[in-house]
Amino acid sequence: MKHVLLALLLGAASAAWGQSAEIANPDPKVEARLKAISHELRCLVCQNQTIADSNAPLAVDLRQQTRAMIAAGKSDDEIRDYMVQRYGDFVLYKPPFNAATAVLWGAPGLLIVGGFAALFVMLRRRRTAVEAAPAPDPARRREIEALLEADQDPKPRR
Repeated sequence: MKHVLLALLLGAASAAWGQSAEIANPDPKVEARLKAISHELRCLVCQNQTIADSNAPLAVDLRQQTRAMIAAGKSDDEIRDYMVQRYGDFVLYKPPFNAATAVLWGAPGLLIVGGFAALFVMLRRRRTAVEAAPAPDPARRREIEALLEADQDPKPRR
């Protein structure tokens, strides 16, 4: 039993050691480039965070890949191109404007224009409906006025 507990503790310690090794790099230039590129790439697990901000295992792997490519002498553009080639434009936190991403860039404007168009149509229909309402029948109008006058009579009813 003691051996099993010792093995589990050593396994947990080695896993923690592996994660902390991902953070430490003695070259500040590599880390600065890694940080800059990591802020441009989206975490594919979290989707609302960059890989620099995410602690998801995939984000850690992407940072390690980026660090390895920097160490191999790849340029920032080559690293971005590799990530886009492998994961698509979605991996970029700010995707470029092209045919595939036009909907992402144009949808907010289309929604606003569509909302104003719907509001305009609704207000126009309402105004047309009010203008087209038939005039009340004079006999019915006198009947309604008589009922209103009777309701305002100060005599209490029994």
